[in-house]
Amino acid sequence: MNKYNLSFMVSILILTIANVQAGNPDRQGEAGAYELLINPWAKGAGMNSLNGSYAVGVEAMAVNIAGLSRASKTEVVLGHTRWLVPSGVSMNALGIAKHVGKNGTLGIALMAVKFGDIKVTTTEAPEGTGATYSPNYFNIGLGYSHRFGKKVSVGFLVRGVSESIQSLSAFGVAFDAGVQYVGGTKDNFKLGISLRNIGGPMEFTGQGLSTQLASSSGSQLTYNVRLTKFELPSLLHMGVSYDFEVGDDLSLTPVVNFTSNSFGRDEIGAGLELKITKAFGLRASYKYDIGKSTTVGKSAYTGLGLGASVNIPLDKKGNTMLGLDYAYRTTKPFEGTHNVGLSLLF
Repeated sequence: MNKYNLSFMVSILILTIANVQAGNPDRQGEAGAYELLINPWAKGAGMNSLNGSYAVGVEAMAVNIAGLSRASKTEVVLGHTRWLVPSGVSMNALGIAKHVGKNGTLGIALMAVKFGDIKVTTTEAPEGTGATYSPNYFNIGLGYSHRFGKKVSVGFLVRGVSESIQSLSAFGVAFDAGVQYVGGTKDNFKLGISLRNIGGPMEFTGQGLSTQLASSSGSQLTYNVRLTKFELPSLLHMGVSYDFEVGDDLSLTPVVNFTSNSFGRDEIGAGLELKITKAFGLRASYKYDIGKSTTVGKSAYTGLGLGASVNIPLDKKGNTMLGLDYAYRTTKPFEGTHNVGLSLLF
């Protein structure tokens, strides 16, 4: 690793630590757009998003954009999430990663949240008017990653965030940046640092904030209610992993990751990924909130994540692969979160 790459990594580390505040449970719930923290890709979800040190391709766009350029092929990935079953909330995602030039990769990711039909209630009809509505939460990210040789890769991503509900809407822009370093005699050691969801505050506006009230003279006047702006849920990921080759067809990758949340408790987690040839993968992980958790501030997730993958070659040489992925995260009192993924590599 040359001096330029080392200086670059140190600069990125200093900037990320300087720009992210330490975990603060007193600020929990003050941010918005929390859908940005939900990993729509099954591989990363099974690892509790602890895989920022070695995530590659489309999967990296949810944890560490630097890994986008480490994809070996062009990727098209579809993801579906059933969130906190039986809440009725689900997510659909589409991601594409394409090599650009010799060492660069361009990626695009879209995610939409579905809440189902919600009853319209008013002060006159608190049990419902008979009508329904459905919020629209959508975000789209465009990222680029570049590899400096085999050792260092960096990446940047910009994401547009849109939320709307009954004549109200909010739009924001979030930025991600990350770096990955690969070392060791066989490139077994991996380090990842990423800064996510950095951007200005969002604010809901629209006709839904207009209301008619009686003035002091008794006439009806239209007033606009002003809502408080909300921040994005920024965070810092720092993680390491190491690949242990057990024979020609088996490898074990233990992972340790620390997450500093600006609007919640810091988190630490560990996981293990088992790969059998290039066809099968198994994952298990556990994430823990640092500090005492009260009943009010406690997460619905109990910390355990599990996942599995199957890769099916579509030609004799294995140049085109079809991937099937599944992940499950335990929750309480809900029935867990399920992720399924379908990927095409060519």
